[in-house]
Amino acid sequence: MQASSSHLVMIPSYNPGPKVDVTVREARACWNPVWVVIDGSTDGSAARLHAMAAADPGLRIIELPENRGKGAAVLEGLRAAAAAGFTHVLTMDSDGQHPAHCIPEFMQVSARNPGCMVLGKPVFDAAAPQLRVKGREISNWWANLETLWMGIGDSLFGFRVYPVAPLERIMARQRWMRRFDFDPEAVVRLAWAGVRPINLPAPVRYFRSDEGGVSHFRYFRDNRLLTWMHTRLFIGFLLRLPRLAVRRLSGR
Repeated sequence: MQASSSHLVMIPSYNPGPKVDVTVREARACWNPVWVVIDGSTDGSAARLHAMAAADPGLRIIELPENRGKGAAVLEGLRAAAAAGFTHVLTMDSDGQHPAHCIPEFMQVSARNPGCMVLGKPVFDAAAPQLRVKGREISNWWANLETLWMGIGDSLFGFRVYPVAPLERIMARQRWMRRFDFDPEAVVRLAWAGVRPINLPAPVRYFRSDEGGVSHFRYFRDNRLLTWMHTRLFIGFLLRLPRLAVRRLSGR
């Protein structure tokens, strides 16, 4: 297990089912510290996580009183991380889909490139729902247009390392990025702020319900949210286009 005073693993968690126990144990086997931000869970997982933390000084639990959304949970964790002196956080989902064994590699790349964001580029297996695999290509295309193709490998994959200060600053300025729109909007706005993306492949696994898999994705609700998000980002892109073009032409 590797320990760090600058980089921590942050796991936002909302009604994840039993997979969260495995996720946290696997993350702790690879990194210290690990923080879990419980986003108003009502499935009994909070009690189990608190019990795990009571026996593990490398695990910290932050519990929100009600469900606020992934982005809001991450922001709560960012503020606590900044207050504790951490400079970078690796976010990963609590449902077991993300590869804990990749944590050390992502952290090492981040430590060598502290001004960058390290983005996971998902490697799907045969169980991945094709509707979601194909659908994310649309979001990826828009994210790359909105950043003039700065190199965002995947806009939706939540396994990534963020520099704390610029992300916290961006989120504090506006009221968006609080729910399912967090992951793609975060990378676009960080790219606008000059935070360069580095892409690393990472396997992702989708679990069936009989395997303990839990999904809070709702096709129409969340795609409507993404459509509104890309609409406002495209407007922001047009306003920033001259500056982004100059940056791209100068290679910065």
